[in-house]
Amino acid sequence: MKPTKIAILILLTLAGNLYGAKTRLKDILTVKGVRENPLIGYGLVIGLNGTGDGGGEITTSSLLRMFNKLGLNPQQEISSKNVAAVIVTAKLPPFSRIGQKIDISVSSIGDAGSLAGGVLLVTPLKSGDEKIYAVASGNISIGGLEQGAHFATTARIPNGAVVEEELELNFSDKKSLRLNLKISDFTTAARVERVINEELGGKFAIARDATTIDLIVPTHYQKKVVPLMAIIENFTVNTDTVAKIVINERTGTVVAGGDVRLKPVAISHNELTIQIKGGDGGEEGAKPSSLYMLDKGTTLNDLVSALNALGVKPEDLISIFQALKVNGSLIGELEFM
Repeated sequence: MKPTKIAILILLTLAGNLYGAKTRLKDILTVKGVRENPLIGYGLVIGLNGTGDGGGEITTSSLLRMFNKLGLNPQQEISSKNVAAVIVTAKLPPFSRIGQKIDISVSSIGDAGSLAGGVLLVTPLKSGDEKIYAVASGNISIGGLEQGAHFATTARIPNGAVVEEELELNFSDKKSLRLNLKISDFTTAARVERVINEELGGKFAIARDATTIDLIVPTHYQKKVVPLMAIIENFTVNTDTVAKIVINERTGTVVAGGDVRLKPVAISHNELTIQIKGGDGGEEGAKPSSLYMLDKGTTLNDLVSALNALGVKPEDLISIFQALKVNGSLIGELEFM
């Protein structure tokens, strides 16, 4: 069996094993209002070894403003290949506090050839409300020399920004919470509601739709919402998944999830013939040397096992899946990347 065929079969088998497994609520839910917030800022990287922008309107005007703030007043245009204009981005974690450090990403916006060895000057980082929530600065790191050389105009600075403003959520004072499923599903939402109510011993959770579960904080957990969530997020539930096959034709990768099944059908592709019986046999029209029989209720895993045993190539497998979907014999979604 060739490696490409083995890889496809393993992916399908893993999907089948995970289906129906118990999952912590922590891994499938988010809490409304508890999320990261994107930050962005404009700054300058200095100290480059001739790999900077070498001038340009944006870089030059930025240098002039910086020198004016430092009390200097240059009389002529400034042009340096040791300076690069950059955009700095970061994610402000939920419940961030003043003085906490966060990682930042730095990306060149000019003609710089490399940011290696540079130093980011103090850069305010703003959110969508135009408030400054963090200030970034520090030594640039582009990773290992060999790997970093391919992406030398982007870099990261671990702990490169300090939080200067907090987002107040008053989480412990909340009387109710809205929990959202990361992947919408009516069956999973109903199961989450049932599990929470059974474990807490009352009607505290209500599934509003395929994504939303509203939770009333029990009286004995008032002002103790953090311990409550620590308990709830460790409850487990059998998640339900949509029967879906995802295909990447460029790489020949096939990933199937959920209970993908096949209706009775006969498949003929090149010199291959496969028949999935619906209970009445029906073997006519197939050469015995190329016929491979599968019982009704066949799963996609069974079909792929048969196709792999017969030496079917990944590209042929994709063509067969497409035909099965058009024919209506494949019970599940087919999605292409």
